[in-house]
Amino acid sequence: MNGDDRLARRILYGSSANIRFSDLVAYLRRLGFKERVKGSHHIFYMDGIPDQLNLQPLRGQAKVYQVRQVRRYLERHNIPGGY
Repeated sequence: MNGDDRLARRILYGSSANIRFSDLVAYLRRLGFKERVKGSHHIFYMDGIPDQLNLQPLRGQAKVYQVRQVRRYLERHNIPGGY
C-alpha cells in the first residue's frame, strides 16, 4: 500500500483528527477537484456538482469537522476514489 492509499484510508475511514491540511488539499486535487482561494478559505468544487467544500487550515491541520464534511460530500456524490 503506497502513501496515497494510506492517506485516502485515513481520510475516508479513519479518525478525522491529525490530518495535515496540505495532505487533504492534495487528495482533493487528485480526485479532480478544482480550487480557488480567498484569504484562508480554500473552496473546492467539481463541474456538474452544485455543492462546494469550503475548508480552512488550523495551524497546518485540517479541522476535524471539515474532514467529516469531505467524507460525507464524497459519499453523497459518489465520487470515484471517495468511498
